[in-house]
Amino acid sequence: MSLLARPLRAAVCTVLALSGCVTAGPAVAEEPGCGHGRSLRYVVTFDRGTDEDEARARIAGACGTTTVYYPQIAVAIATSGDAGFGGRIGLDQAFSAQAGRLAAQRATDAVKPQPARAALPRTDPAKVPATDLSGRQWDMRMIKAFQARGAADGSRDVVVGVLDSGIDPDHPDLAEALDASDSAGCLTGAPDRSPSAWAPTTSVHGTHVAGLIAAADDGRGVTGVAPGVRVASVKVIDDRGYADPEAAVCGLMWAASRHMRLTNSSYFVNPWTLSCIRGDDRGVVHEALARAVEYSTSAGTLNVAAATNEAVDLQPSARSGSPGAGAGCEALPAGLRDVVAVSAVGADRVKAGYSSYGLGVIDVTAPGGEAGECVLSTVPGGYAPLCGTSMAAPHVTGVLALLASAAPDARPRQLRRTLEAQAMPMPCPADYDLTGDGTQDAYCAGYEGFNGFYGHGMVDALAAVAPAGRPDPAR
Repeated sequence: MSLLARPLRAAVCTVLALSGCVTAGPAVAEEPGCGHGRSLRYVVTFDRGTDEDEARARIAGACGTTTVYYPQIAVAIATSGDAGFGGRIGLDQAFSAQAGRLAAQRATDAVKPQPARAALPRTDPAKVPATDLSGRQWDMRMIKAFQARGAADGSRDVVVGVLDSGIDPDHPDLAEALDASDSAGCLTGAPDRSPSAWAPTTSVHGTHVAGLIAAADDGRGVTGVAPGVRVASVKVIDDRGYADPEAAVCGLMWAASRHMRLTNSSYFVNPWTLSCIRGDDRGVVHEALARAVEYSTSAGTLNVAAATNEAVDLQPSARSGSPGAGAGCEALPAGLRDVVAVSAVGADRVKAGYSSYGLGVIDVTAPGGEAGECVLSTVPGGYAPLCGTSMAAPHVTGVLALLASAAPDARPRQLRRTLEAQAMPMPCPADYDLTGDGTQDAYCAGYEGFNGFYGHGMVDALAAVAPAGRPDPAR
C-alpha cells in the first residue's frame, strides 16, 4: 500500500464542536517555486495561541497544504510535495515520519520498506466458535477479573477509545460493545467517521485489545475485564504497522472531543529504528504528543499505554515545552507523565523478557504472556493468543473502566490514584537471569511498593468494584 496520504472525506470534521479541529478550507494558491515531488504528511507545531488563519498562511507560504489544525494545542497536520517544506517551516517545528522512512531506505539497504499485510477476511458471526474459552484465560484469574464480574461488569456510559488498528464490528463478542458513533479513522491526521476508515483491514491487533477490555460475558468465547462498557475503534495503526505521530495526535484529540473516559494505546510512536537513538527532529514528535496527552487529560480522558516490547530501560518524558528524555530511551506516549504506562508479566508473575521497564515510567503491571503461554482474546473470525505489553495495557484499561463506572464524576487523576493504591505490590526479583547465563538480563530499581519493573504492582479488578475501593470524586 502506498504511503501517500489518503484523500480526506467530506465528513472528516463536519462539526467543529465535536471534533475539536479545523479542516482545510478552499485551496490556497501555491507559492511560486514550490516543488512537486511525492506528497508527504507532516506534523507542525506552532506557538500556543496561534490562530487558524496564521497557521494556514505559514503552511501555504512554505509550499504546503493544511489537512487539519487543532487550535487547542496549536498543532497542524499538513501535506507537501516540496522537499524543502520542513526547512521553510523550521526543522524545530515540522516533522514527517514518511520522509524519515524514505531517507532511511535511501541511506542503507539494511532498512527495507515494510510490506503491506494481507487483507483480513470478513467475520461471519455464525462461524465464530461458541465454545466457552474462559478456562484458558489465566490472565483474567491473575488480576481477579472473574471474581470482580460477580459484583460489577461496568457501565455502558463509559466509552473506551481503543487507539489501534481497528475493531472488528462483526465479532459476536464485540458487536454489542462497539460504539460506532464514536469511532473514527485517524491515519491522515484528521478524524474520518466512515466505517471503512476505522474498521480493521490487515491487522487483528485492535480487535484483540478490544476483547481484553470488553468482550461480552455471554458464556461463549472469552470475556473482557469490563464486559459492560463500550469501546470505540480509533484507527491509528496503518496497514504496514506504523503508528505515525499525526495519527496518534488525531486519536488523542478525537477521544477528548468525544468525552471518552479512557483510551488504550497499545503501540508506540517511533518512526526510527530504535527509541534509544535520538536526534534534533525528535523534539517535534515529543512536543506534539505531549500537548495532545496533556490536553486530553485536562478534558477528562485518562490515557493508558503499553511500555513497548523493546526490553529497554525507559526514561520519563518531560512535559510539553521541554525537551524529551535526552539521551535516554523514550517511549511515546507511554513515557509521558499523564499516561498510565504498563509493563507485562508472564504466567509466572515475573516481568516478561521483552517488556520495557523503568523507574518513574512504569505505573502498574498486568499479564502480557510469554512464548508458549500468551493471552487469549478476540480476533476477526474467532479467538487467538498474542503476547506483549500490547496485551498487558488493556487489562489495566479494563480495570480503570470498572473504576470509572463506579465513579462517574471522577477525574483522570482520581482514577489513576485509586488504580495505583489498589494495585498488589510486587517486589523486584532477587534474580533476573532469564537466559541462565549467570548475568542479570535487566536491573530492577526501587522497592516493593514502587519499582521499575512493576510500578505500584499488579492491577486488581476485584478491588476496583469493591465499594471501599471506589474513587472519591471530592478528592
